[in-house]
Amino acid sequence: MSLKQLTDEQIKEMAMVEVAYELFIEGKKPYVFSELVEEIATLLGLTKKQVEDKIAQFYTDINIDGRFICVGENMWGLRTWYPYEQIEEEIVPVTKPKKKKSKASDDDLEEVFDELEDDLDYDDLDDFDDTDDEEEDDDFDDIDETDIDDDDDDLIDDDDEDLDEDDEDDEEDEK
Repeated sequence: MSLKQLTDEQIKEMAMVEVAYELFIEGKKPYVFSELVEEIATLLGLTKKQVEDKIAQFYTDINIDGRFICVGENMWGLRTWYPYEQIEEEIVPVTKPKKKKSKASDDDLEEVFDELEDDLDYDDLDDFDDTDDEEEDDDFDDIDETDIDDDDDDLIDDDDEDLDEDDEDDEEDEK
């Protein structure tokens, strides 16, 4: 059944995927998906809004339908046009082989680390002097109580009083 043999009314009753199949049969060439959708929309007399509403379902249908195949870069054709080997070549992107890391270099690194570890003398760590820590502690001992201003005491007392007032306010709110 060719699209040329059908009336406009019969074509408009067809599913988009069936119209696509007939277009491929008649055109005998692959289509870019967007061009295929435009051609189908023209044949079915669909508005832009109708196309937007149906495009997701059409894409799903064309993916599921075994008669169609994406031959790369959003180009669609009929599966029967492509022998299996040709499909593999056109679909599968060319991948560059990855370089293998040399086993010898890993072994060399392990030897270097082992030598460094052997060179470390852990006994030297026991002789570590903690004088720096003691000096820091002494810095705090130098502060005289006379250096603290009486004004600082007033600030502390004021803060305490504020807290006491807040507690009283909370008690009144609870009653």
